[in-house]
Amino acid sequence: MAAYAAGFSALSILRYHSFNAGRFDLGNMTQAVWATAHGHPLAITNLAGDQASRLGSHVDPILVLFAPLWWLWPSPSMLLTAQAVAIALGALPVYWLAQKHIGSDRAGLGFALAYLLYPATEWLTLNEFHPVALACPALLYAFWYLDEDRFAPFAAFAVLAALTKEEIPLVIAAMGLWYALSRRRIAAGAVIAVLGVALTAISIGLIMPHFNEEASSRFYQRYGTLGQSPGDILGTLVAHPVRVLETAFDRAGAHYLMHLLIPLAFLFAGAPLVLLIALPELGLNLLSATHTQTSIHHHYTAGLIPPLIVASVLGSARLTRGRERARAPVALAAVVVMIAANFWLGAIPLWRELPGGQGFQAYASHVSTHDRIADRAVRLIPDGDVVSATNSLGAHLSARKRFLSFPYVEDARWIAADETQPGYADRWDPLATAKGIARVRRNPRWRLVFSEDGVLVFKRTSSRT
Repeated sequence: MAAYAAGFSALSILRYHSFNAGRFDLGNMTQAVWATAHGHPLAITNLAGDQASRLGSHVDPILVLFAPLWWLWPSPSMLLTAQAVAIALGALPVYWLAQKHIGSDRAGLGFALAYLLYPATEWLTLNEFHPVALACPALLYAFWYLDEDRFAPFAAFAVLAALTKEEIPLVIAAMGLWYALSRRRIAAGAVIAVLGVALTAISIGLIMPHFNEEASSRFYQRYGTLGQSPGDILGTLVAHPVRVLETAFDRAGAHYLMHLLIPLAFLFAGAPLVLLIALPELGLNLLSATHTQTSIHHHYTAGLIPPLIVASVLGSARLTRGRERARAPVALAAVVVMIAANFWLGAIPLWRELPGGQGFQAYASHVSTHDRIADRAVRLIPDGDVVSATNSLGAHLSARKRFLSFPYVEDARWIAADETQPGYADRWDPLATAKGIARVRRNPRWRLVFSEDGVLVFKRTSSRT
């Protein structure tokens, strides 16, 4: 756990210094935490340039808890380190569960290591900083305490997980169903399930629309092919099941499932009831039109990793029941398969040096000469001034009251742009950044104060727009 926390903290911070963490999403979280630490809870600047609440986009108020840490370490690196440490701590309940159910200390160590080597766990750690990543260890602790019938600590970790994102309470609700069915504790399980569903309904139906300038929930925009409201989506699920299955199990969905399940050597098949807990998040990801939701390289696996790991542990316990000599070998086999899967899919940069090793984002933690130039450029911009910047520079400039995403300029006093890595807005128009820079160059109210290797910094010379 210590080695994982140290190693992946270092990798995450290096990715930040190599400008592979941008305004979306590390910068968003940085601004929300900075604003909270300065007396404006969860305040951000949205893409349109309006001051808004983070809760209009996602219900992740756990960000408030990082404000005291920001006072001690005012840097995005603090968020990245906290995320790596939290995810590493998830190995402890995995160890406890395996030790208890398999009856072997070695099995406990083996599955704790397998959790840390799971490719989805590593990519979750390195995918910038997202509050929902903290749901992964929180859900593991919640499951452990529910398995122990200790409701008070279970409730504490369940609430902590629920504060990380609006759909995570659905995972907790499914945990309640598992408890009701596996332990025959119908009343307790039903209460957990009802509360979980209610929390998600309140988040999506009330909180997000209240804080959204459009007075609607953005949650359903991801599922436009199925409908624009819960009623429409439910109607599609009932009336057009074939269309739903085609959406869920297209090529991207099939690869996603393969990357999630093969590293676990299908040990989870021995605990099908636990897989119920994975269904809410899995369904949301497979049915979404957002392509990043069907990739293990992004944070949408946070609610999936815990039930899949726990199911693998309990499945192994069933497989080795009555066979004491098989306990340690099964755990060892799980680790061996996981190491092979890590070589194939994992985030450890070492694999790039070996033939056939994982090469995706293999150099994302390499700080280049261009990155050092970009670092010198962003340091020219004073803290507190309104700035407009392209996405790759945004995480380094978001710790302020107002931050605009270039080519939106509005009341910005500074503009920072990296022509080699165009901004967020060019997702819709590839020429948006180039056109915006050309306009600024022609505008006499802007003076170019830095230009090197495609990194530009402009300073406003007139208060007129």
